[in-house]
Amino acid sequence: MNCDLLIKNCFLLTSDFNVIEDQGIAIKDGKILEIGDAIYISEKYKAATTIDGKGKLAMPGLIDAHTHTCQQLLRGRTMDEYPMIWTRFLVPFESNLTPDDVYHSAKLSCLEMIKSGTTAFADSGGVHMNRVADAVVESGMRAAIAKSTMDMGNAIADPMKETPEEVIKATEELYSGYQGKGDGRIDIWFAIRQVMTCSPKLVRMIGEKAKEYSTGIHAHLCEHKDEVSFCLQNYKKRPVEFLNEMGVLGPNLLTAHNVVLSEGDLTLIKEKDIKIIHCPRANFSSHGFPKTPRMLEMGISVGLGSDGAAQSSLSLFDEIKIFHSGIKAFWGLPYFDPAVLTAKELIKMGTLGGAKALQLEEKIGTIEAEKRADIILIDIDKPHILPTHNIIKTFVGAVGAHDVNDVIIDGKLIMKNREVLTLDEEEILYNSKKRMESITSRAGI
Repeated sequence: MNCDLLIKNCFLLTSDFNVIEDQGIAIKDGKILEIGDAIYISEKYKAATTIDGKGKLAMPGLIDAHTHTCQQLLRGRTMDEYPMIWTRFLVPFESNLTPDDVYHSAKLSCLEMIKSGTTAFADSGGVHMNRVADAVVESGMRAAIAKSTMDMGNAIADPMKETPEEVIKATEELYSGYQGKGDGRIDIWFAIRQVMTCSPKLVRMIGEKAKEYSTGIHAHLCEHKDEVSFCLQNYKKRPVEFLNEMGVLGPNLLTAHNVVLSEGDLTLIKEKDIKIIHCPRANFSSHGFPKTPRMLEMGISVGLGSDGAAQSSLSLFDEIKIFHSGIKAFWGLPYFDPAVLTAKELIKMGTLGGAKALQLEEKIGTIEAEKRADIILIDIDKPHILPTHNIIKTFVGAVGAHDVNDVIIDGKLIMKNREVLTLDEEEILYNSKKRMESITSRAGI
């Protein structure tokens, strides 16, 4: 039997997040045809392209469920700075971006993500998001892309604010132009930047339009105490209660950060099947430690995001390590609970948790027959990984972005032996350096 791509003799991260050896994976028309014993699969299928998986772990591609591709060229500018970083750096930077700036920033983001094993992402929005979509189509990645939406806020530059009608029109135009592009790899979502910069009218309209288009909503939620205080002062409700009153709470809502949630908030989130995304490095350094163990106990879906490269990198491997240590120190150590957040749960967050957030758990997030073939191969035959008593635990503690050897997205080989095949790395780095200097000068940062 013929197939397009065959991975042979690999370790495999199974759909129940265990690891088995000597496996083969047959891929055709973007889908996983069959998984099984390496010898059986190799004898059954004749492939156009074969990848030797010896010494490699095949696992689902990582999913960055909250990022800002337009902030890629802000890297290294916001760390160790006093508040408010948003008003002092992000607003002047973002308000001075040109369409070409955004395009090159997005290409650099895609390049970094591919090289660190991320195959899909959710961008919560910035300016000129059509150019982000263009870059994603070229890269071969999968993405849920939203346009930043803000219609109020004293700290927001006027060019970044639009009327609710303008916001909806712009998102509808983005949807009509890009939904389903890249052989179905692009989804266009609506966005609520945050409750402090979106009026009740705008929030209601976004909820209604997302239902009309059967698409998702990407929002920042309960990132910090100021947001909760703002809602209590202006609406006499906490942010989650406010969004519920506006009619936007539902399974299609992806919320980023979620640091200052109350027990009542968590009850509503569970009831409405809202998807939670944590950004450990961004949150631990700025806002605090979320109630993740409680969320998992309640059966709430949790995924991971990088929050963009302004303060760190786009590596979800680094997010996983930091999250493991931070949650264990904050919620585990005081109560002598070393298993407060397990290695298996962390890997699930970085894969299936992100897939659920992007509303794609039926297509990606685990390696199973009939699912889309979004697969990464980790070179584990290295002294910092093998031998090990437990590959899952060692994965969380030791594996990094540099260990990703091959990347397959939608059945296509996107990176082979750490060479990205869809993007010109040298050209991207050259253009990005020039763009960073130009933007910094224009923004005055």
